[in-house]
Amino acid sequence: MTLTGNQLIGSRESASSSDTFVARNLALGSDLDTVFREATEAEIDDAVNLATAAFDPFRRLLPETRADFLEAIAVELIALGDELLLRASAETAHPLTRCAAERDRVLAHTRQFAEWIREGSWVDARIDRGNPLRQPLPKPDVRSLLEPVGPVAVFGASNFPIAISVLGTDTISAFAAGCPVIVKAHPAHPGTCEIAARAIQRAAARTRMPEGVFSLIQGRTPVTGTRLVQHHGIAAAAFTGSLAGGRALFDTANSRPQPIPFYAEMGSINPVFLLPGALRARAEGIAQGFVGALTAGVGQFCTNPGLVLGLDGEEWKRFRSLAAEKVSVYDPATMLHAGIHAAYAAGVADRLERAGLDLLGQSTKPADPARGEAAAYLFATTHEGLLADPSLFEELFGPVSTLVSCRNPGDFVEVVGRLEGSLSATIHGTEEDLAEHAELIAVLRRKVGRLIFNGYPVGLEICHSIHHGGPFPATTHSHFTSIGTRAMHRFVRPVCYQDWPDGFLPMELQNANPRGILRLIDGERTREET
Repeated sequence: MTLTGNQLIGSRESASSSDTFVARNLALGSDLDTVFREATEAEIDDAVNLATAAFDPFRRLLPETRADFLEAIAVELIALGDELLLRASAETAHPLTRCAAERDRVLAHTRQFAEWIREGSWVDARIDRGNPLRQPLPKPDVRSLLEPVGPVAVFGASNFPIAISVLGTDTISAFAAGCPVIVKAHPAHPGTCEIAARAIQRAAARTRMPEGVFSLIQGRTPVTGTRLVQHHGIAAAAFTGSLAGGRALFDTANSRPQPIPFYAEMGSINPVFLLPGALRARAEGIAQGFVGALTAGVGQFCTNPGLVLGLDGEEWKRFRSLAAEKVSVYDPATMLHAGIHAAYAAGVADRLERAGLDLLGQSTKPADPARGEAAAYLFATTHEGLLADPSLFEELFGPVSTLVSCRNPGDFVEVVGRLEGSLSATIHGTEEDLAEHAELIAVLRRKVGRLIFNGYPVGLEICHSIHHGGPFPATTHSHFTSIGTRAMHRFVRPVCYQDWPDGFLPMELQNANPRGILRLIDGERTREET
C-alpha cells in the first residue's frame, strides 16, 4: 500500500495543509518515508459534518448489518498481511511478535462486539407495563433502552499502535453502539494509522455503510485534537495517554457551550502488595513475574507496577535481592518515541538525586540514548520515605519501580489512603493472608478498578467481565471501561418511551420481542413477549 499522508474523510482524501511532519524510526535514528499533513480546521469540520449526516442512517441499520461491518473490518485487517505489522514496528520499535499479538487482539474484540450486538440484550431493554385501572391514578406504560449518542472522536494511543488506536476498542465499540467515528491519528505512528484506516474504509464500502461513518485526521500539534473535541458535532470522545494531555482535553470537553463526556485513560501507579505467606512460599517466582511485568514492552504499559510494598523481614529482604538481580540482566530497549524517552530519562535522573530513595538495582548493560533506549531501574524506600515524597505516587512511564518496606499491615492501609485512583492493584498472598489483611482489601476496593490475586497487572483478558478503568487520575469516569463489551456504554444513553404505540417503538421494546432478546419486564428478566 502506498501511503499518502492525507486526511481520510469518509471515502475521499484531502490534502489542504502545507504544515507537514514525518514519522521516525527511533531505533535506527532515521525518518520514515511519507510526509503527513496536519489537518486544517476546514478538514475537521468536513469530517464531523459528514459523520453527523451519517449518524441517523447508521444508527437505524439492523444490528446484524452493523455486525457484518465489524466482521468485514476483521477480514480487511487479515488481508493486510505483514504490511501493518512492519510499519507499526518501524514507527514504535515494538517487535513484530508484539505487533502480531496486537493484531490478534483486534480480531478478538472486533468479532466479540459483532457477536454481542447480534445477540442484542446489551441494550438493557426495560418494560413496565401500564395499568389504566390503577387507583388513585392510572399507571402509564414506560419502556426504555440504550441508544447511541452521535459522532465519537477517538484518540489513538502511543503504546498500542494497533490494539488501542484506529482499530482499538474505542473505535469498534462506538461502531457497535451505532456511532460514526473520527479518529485522531497518533503522530508517533501516523503510517500505521493510515494503513489501518484504509482497512476500515474498504470494510465500510464492502458493507455499504453510510458515507462518513469513519474518518481519519492527522496532526502532531495539540490544536488539532482540541479543535476536534470542541466541534459542536462531536457527542463524546475517548482518549488513552498522558495525564497532562488527557486532562487538557477533558477540560476542553467540559468548557464547551454544550459539554460532552470525555473518557480518558491516563496515569496509574498500579501498586503491588506482597503478603508474608506468599513471600515465604514463592519469593523467587514472584520476583521473576514482577520483573517480567515491569519490563514488558519496555515498561510502557498503563498497568505497569510502579510501587511494590512488603513487610520488612527476611522474606522481604530476599525478595528485594532477587528482584534486583533479575533487573540487572534486563537489556535496554528502544522506547516508543523521543518524547516518551525524554520524560523517562528526566524522571530517572530526578529519582537518582532524591534523598531517602536508594538505587536497589539497574540494568547492567548501559542504554544508548541516541536510540531512545531505556534501562530498567529498581529503587527502594521505607513507608516513611514514601509518604514524605509525593512524587513517588506519580506514574513514571518506563521500566522503573519502587520497593517500599513497611513495618506492619497498618502501613499498607496508610499508603493506600494516600494513593490516587489506579487502574489496578495486585495482592500476592494466601487465603490466610487475605483474612489477616481484610482492611487493606477494603480500602483498595475504593481506589482501583481491577483487583488481581497472585498475578500481575500487565495483560488484559478481552472478555465481557473485564473492567479497565479506575478513579481519577486513572480515568476521568471510573464507572466506564475502555476494554471489554461494557466499553459500548460510553457511547449510548438511556431513552424512555411512555405510552408509545407498539408499532412505533424500537424493535427491542415491542410487545412481540422480534429480536428475542433478554428484557426486564415488570422487574423480571425474560425473553418472553409482553
